[in-house]
Amino acid sequence: MALPAPGIAFTSLVAVALRAGPAAGQTGDPLPAPVVTPAAGKRAGENAVRGADDAFGTVIGREEIGLYGADDIRGFSPVAAGNVRIDGLYFDPVAFPSGRISGATSIRVGPSALGSPFPAPTGIVDIGLRLPDDAAAGSALVSLDSFGGRQAELDVALPLTDRLSLGAGLTWSDGRFVNATKSQTREAALIARWRPSDRLTIIPFVQFTRVPRDDVGPAFLPAGDVLPPDPPRRRLIGPEWLQSRSTGVNVGSILDWTPASGWRLKAGLFRSSLAFDQDFSNLLLDVQANGRARQLVLADPRLFFVSTSGEVRLTRSIGDGPRQHRLHLAVRGRGAYRRFGGSDSIDLGETTIGTTGTAPRPMFQFGAQEEDRVRQWTGAIGYEGEWDGVGALSLGLQKSDYAKRIGLPGFKTATDATPWLVNANAALRLGSGTEAYGGFVTGIEESGVAPANAINRNEALPAILTRQFDAGLRQKIGPVTLVAGLFQLSKPYFNLDPAGRFGPLGRVVSRGLEASLSGPITPSLSIVAGGVLSHPEVTDDAVARGLTGPLPVGAIRRRLNVSADWRPPFAPGLSLDIGLFANSSTVATVNNKVHVPAQTFIDIGARYAFTLAGKAAVLRAQIFNAGGVNGVNVDGPGSYRINDGRWAQLYLTMDF
Repeated sequence: MALPAPGIAFTSLVAVALRAGPAAGQTGDPLPAPVVTPAAGKRAGENAVRGADDAFGTVIGREEIGLYGADDIRGFSPVAAGNVRIDGLYFDPVAFPSGRISGATSIRVGPSALGSPFPAPTGIVDIGLRLPDDAAAGSALVSLDSFGGRQAELDVALPLTDRLSLGAGLTWSDGRFVNATKSQTREAALIARWRPSDRLTIIPFVQFTRVPRDDVGPAFLPAGDVLPPDPPRRRLIGPEWLQSRSTGVNVGSILDWTPASGWRLKAGLFRSSLAFDQDFSNLLLDVQANGRARQLVLADPRLFFVSTSGEVRLTRSIGDGPRQHRLHLAVRGRGAYRRFGGSDSIDLGETTIGTTGTAPRPMFQFGAQEEDRVRQWTGAIGYEGEWDGVGALSLGLQKSDYAKRIGLPGFKTATDATPWLVNANAALRLGSGTEAYGGFVTGIEESGVAPANAINRNEALPAILTRQFDAGLRQKIGPVTLVAGLFQLSKPYFNLDPAGRFGPLGRVVSRGLEASLSGPITPSLSIVAGGVLSHPEVTDDAVARGLTGPLPVGAIRRRLNVSADWRPPFAPGLSLDIGLFANSSTVATVNNKVHVPAQTFIDIGARYAFTLAGKAAVLRAQIFNAGGVNGVNVDGPGSYRINDGRWAQLYLTMDF
């Protein structure tokens, strides 16, 4: 039996939407289910290896594994692309939520894109909230690391009534890092789960983060097409007054309402802001092989970034024998504002990359600041269908209205776009646990403004259209899941040309093969393994004209990530884990003449679960980069920052 044609399925659904009855118990929840978020009182069991559904990216509590993260999926940033969700609802983060309200994050690409009504190129970053349970509970964590950093976390849940539970969280952090910088973080969060009725749930939250001190480490920009020499470790480079101070706030609310059987309304409204009392950039320019350099400090006046975003989505669920249908109508939007610029530069003169600066703090002369305002609305209609034993289908059509205004007060440049966006994803079950999947999706995203080192600094850049194809197979082998697929992702490529102007240099097309193997190999051994072979390429005539090399900056052709967790049968409560992360060389300059060499990192760890005062507890020890790989990583075209090197961490988590 075959799936019906997409057009027939969609038309049939609309025709019967108002007269067909829902299946018993049908809620319209998308599949697959999200990663379980540990609530207060259950943090001792946090384990990303055993909680991950695939190797594409999972964060549970303090643990993060997988090929991709919130800043890098298939070589691109989903955060920059606007592809972040909270509980499936659109969210535009300025300050990314911390673990006090975000207990788990999943990367949705490949077959897991079918779990999102409106997928997007570069994948979806789906944040799960740390909701309070109905019982009073708490979790406390204290940690130390080999740099001298210390941190304490506290999460509590308190049921106020049988329908209202309140959660609260605190973080105190005093961080130390490989470049001898320090950072202090003080954080508080509140989250509630209120169920006025069996059909309605309201989840408000607020997170406040204050960073009273954040030392600014150096970026190394060599003279010519070479890598900088290996920077010294645990040594501050630059004067001690290079300290940023900032305040971040995330506040929002989610409404989940089932007004009648087969109908569901989900809505979310969020506000994310970040304010800098002071901010600096610490640049070591013209770095020589002997470590000589010129130090330039960029100082900014008060900066402010804020975005209000959200989504309203109405879902109609229909049962039709072995078939389940969901029709979505959604509106999402955002209004963002940035106040930036007006910076002053101070040349501190000649130095070496191993010298602590002693220059006194000067009096800065700041200029006028610019403003950036973005307004974007998107209306969407989508369909999801599941046919038991046959497959699944997801279709979507979106219309977006985007406008950006940027510049000095009284003088603004503008960029606008009103594209139609489409998505079509399908999965076909072939029997014996085998499923074929494939999809096509288009998107719109910001390309930002020209950076400070460009001759057209802060020029508003146009919104860009992106598109993605992917297809592959998912195979269940007992308790283990294997995914293997191909993808092609295309978007305009912006960077510096030889004249120093930041703008489009063609399109970058990234083609690749990705694979994931996850699940319990035996009752005591779980594994999450993944790999990506990709071929990112800059197209059009920019390469022939010498404006850019054939590869985009930051391109990595090969990635391998293997994580395993073993619970020895002879040692109850003990588990041992290992993680291997291997990357091929990274393109470091626009002309492709410099690459950071291939790097392989090995992390090892252990956890011991026990009871402390009759409560569940776990002691966790980890050594990161056990092989001691040093060197630098790419921070931008021709710009580098120091690798962490080998370091260790020890922490104790206790539930109560």
